[in-house]
Amino acid sequence: MERMGFFTDTTLCIGCKACEVACKEWNQLPADGYTFTGDSYDNTGALNGTTWRHVAFVEQFDGEARDLVSPIALDGGGRWLMSSDVCKHCTHAACLDVCPTGALFRTEFGTVVVQDDVCNGCGYCVPACPFGVIDRRTDIGRAAKCTLCYDRLKNDEKPACAKACPTESIQFGPLSQLRERAQKRLENVGTINAAAQLYGADQRDGVGGFGAFFLLTDDPEVYGLPPSPRATTRDLPAMWRAAALAGAALAAAVFVCNIGSNSAA
Repeated sequence: MERMGFFTDTTLCIGCKACEVACKEWNQLPADGYTFTGDSYDNTGALNGTTWRHVAFVEQFDGEARDLVSPIALDGGGRWLMSSDVCKHCTHAACLDVCPTGALFRTEFGTVVVQDDVCNGCGYCVPACPFGVIDRRTDIGRAAKCTLCYDRLKNDEKPACAKACPTESIQFGPLSQLRERAQKRLENVGTINAAAQLYGADQRDGVGGFGAFFLLTDDPEVYGLPPSPRATTRDLPAMWRAAALAGAALAAAVFVCNIGSNSAA
């Protein structure tokens, strides 16, 4: 089966938060409350165990706005950059690598999902994620994150967030098709804004490419995204090999010393 995923075109996001609401309703996630963060109209703050879609509001003023591609311009020459963030469903998923119970698994759609009834709440996956996406829910004591609506995919339905998005900023489909579509969109946007870039579409990056990638009109850091993400477990094989060689060398040294001691006796 072909790998499925998301392409989020941030130039089309209007910050309506329909994706946040649809995600919570479908997955029966508890509300985050009506917290005033002071960060524009962002009341959720970041992705966590109960917020699997997060719409970032980035306000830019005083020459910070580097292009004209923005759904909403502000008085005084500023703009809002908006982006609906989500789990990246990495090709090389560190959270999956470190899970000791097999609660995290890769589905037939190429996505990474947590099995609630298998998770023991150890939390190893939380620091393993290079994006800070996965989190342990305090109310149930288990890890949770976006499943790309695995239950809906099995019934040939779109993920709830993509279906609810009124501007098609969140696009769902086979990753190969989404990458082609995104490249064409980048070429169009790039004629207006040289800073435009596809984030997570390169399969040679530190996580082998995202299952949910983005078209950005500024640097990833501006949106709160790491500029060069890398699977935290990528160096584990080399580390284990080095440890094994060091152990073998130590064992050999002890063996030689014992032989020398016995010979002297």
